Amino acid sequence: MNTMRVSHRLKRWATAIWQVIGAVNIRAKILGIVLGLVVLMGVAATIEVRLLLDQTLTTQAREHSVAVARDVAARATDLTLMRDYYGLFRLLRDTQANNPDLRYAFVIDSEGAIIAHTFGAGFPAGLYDANIVTSNEHHRSVLLATDEGDVWDTAVPIFDGRAGVARVGLSLAAREQTVAAVTSQLLITTIMAAAIGITAAALLTWILTRPILQLVELTKAVTGGDFSRRAQRWADDEIGALTDALNAMSDALAQAERERAEREQMRAQYVTRIIAAQEEERKRIARELHDSTSQALTSLLIGLRSLADRHRSPDLRRQVDDLRGIVGQVLHDLHALARQLRPSVLDDLGLAAAIQRYVADCRARSGLTIDLAMPDLNGERLDPALETALYRIVQEALTNVIRHAHATTASIVIERRDGRLRAIIEDNGCGFDPAALRGDGDLGLNGIRERAALLNGHLIIESAPGNGTTLYVEFPLLASAEESYACEPYSVGR
Repeated sequence: MNTMRVSHRLKRWATAIWQVIGAVNIRAKILGIVLGLVVLMGVAATIEVRLLLDQTLTTQAREHSVAVARDVAARATDLTLMRDYYGLFRLLRDTQANNPDLRYAFVIDSEGAIIAHTFGAGFPAGLYDANIVTSNEHHRSVLLATDEGDVWDTAVPIFDGRAGVARVGLSLAAREQTVAAVTSQLLITTIMAAAIGITAAALLTWILTRPILQLVELTKAVTGGDFSRRAQRWADDEIGALTDALNAMSDALAQAERERAEREQMRAQYVTRIIAAQEEERKRIARELHDSTSQALTSLLIGLRSLADRHRSPDLRRQVDDLRGIVGQVLHDLHALARQLRPSVLDDLGLAAAIQRYVADCRARSGLTIDLAMPDLNGERLDPALETALYRIVQEALTNVIRHAHATTASIVIERRDGRLRAIIEDNGCGFDPAALRGDGDLGLNGIRERAALLNGHLIIESAPGNGTTLYVEFPLLASAEESYACEPYSVGR
């Protein structure tokens, strides 16, 4: 269990560290790697050289101490046997003068008494017992730590120990100075190498990252829809191949965008013609109903009145009056149907006035309470195709509400926002499941969706059984209300 916790914690730490490293840009990464390697190699080399030099100089100092001690022992043999203390003193003084690193030297006779030394102010306490050599040893060297630094203390028997012992102390201060000087030089070399490495790494990162940053800018431009940008090929390497691939991709996307724009233009033309043909046919049918059928019904009314005037029979007059009432209602319904097919107010006064009139007719016919809000359309005209499509969508939506929703209230909001035209149609009816829609005739909603799609719009349906229905219809506005008049309108005839 503890192992799993430790593993999970290590994995979490590794993930956190990687997230921090991954957030650093590539230039900082390359510079950090180069600087880290230079510093690491410089520090490692400095430590290794310092240790090796310290070891070598310490060994050399020890060997030098042994050589000096053996020389003193050899030269002090006769002087010790003859008890020439002054000669011993001169020997030690000359030896110290010829060896700058020699801290001290002294001679002990066979009875253990110090007979000569280089200490002017007195022999240091404890030094005598710090290094004891036996007569059967060639020499003995001990590293002593003093207030003035480390000292190699070497003791050599004189005349196999029968004449005494010669001891010298060789200071290691020169070793420490040499090691410090070499360490300083290595550190300076490391700093210079780091500066050169950083300069080289900066140049390298500039060479490497400049084309990469250019490719990043190219991808951002392509993402934003600008397919005219191209990246410059810097070298014949992998980045150069990637540059060629991205440039080829930009060319292909530019060509696809041109083709899409052409298709969109053709589609817009087809949509305009389809809508124009639909509205022209609606208007033709409305004109036929008004001119032919309506006149025929009017003539029938006149004939029935004439018939009633010529005959005085009450039964006949009552039947004629009933027929005249039926014909009058048919004529009224015919006029209403003609207005629905193509309201002249849509052509003359625009979308807002047409919807206001249609909503008033729906209120009168159905008794439905309808709230209407068009804050951004009063007195403004939109593209004729868009006005017609939105009018038909509102017409179809209210027809569905009246026929199928069993609602008591409905609301319509039409607004312009962020370059788009939005219509929200809501009722408090019985609702339905939008996922259960099938076929082309379900509540007319598929027809609304198709009309919206013809003008690059889309329909969103929010409904549930018992919770009413809300339709969101949205269209892009390619031009302002003033500019939309400059668009070429389609003709619906007069």
